[in-house]
Amino acid sequence: MPRTRLTTVLYLAVLFLSGVAVGAFGLRLYTLNSARPGGRPNPEEFKRRYIAELRNRLNLTDGQVSKLGPILDETRKQIRELRDKHRPELKAIQDEQTQRIRALLNDSQQAEYSRFLDERERQRQREPHP
Repeated sequence: MPRTRLTTVLYLAVLFLSGVAVGAFGLRLYTLNSARPGGRPNPEEFKRRYIAELRNRLNLTDGQVSKLGPILDETRKQIRELRDKHRPELKAIQDEQTQRIRALLNDSQQAEYSRFLDERERQRQREPHP
């Protein structure tokens, strides 16, 4: 009898540790696939995830899912066009902000601020834009 109890405890411990290992591996795999270094997923990845989430949460039919892609594509196109149309205005606002901040700074702070802006611009160029 004692040997059976010991065997049962060992089996349960192995089962528990296997669950921990599978859970840790699953979490690692999930975070690698869901978190991109640049932050936002690319537009196609975003669309794929968005459709998958709506399909699951709303129990969409295949017909409904097939109509989602074109809706999302058209929306992305409209947003891009609006952003492009207003880009000069947005740039003017950002330039004014930069000038106003520079007016507050001394010479050494302005040099560091220039480096800061350059770094931000390089980072912005590396990130994918929808």
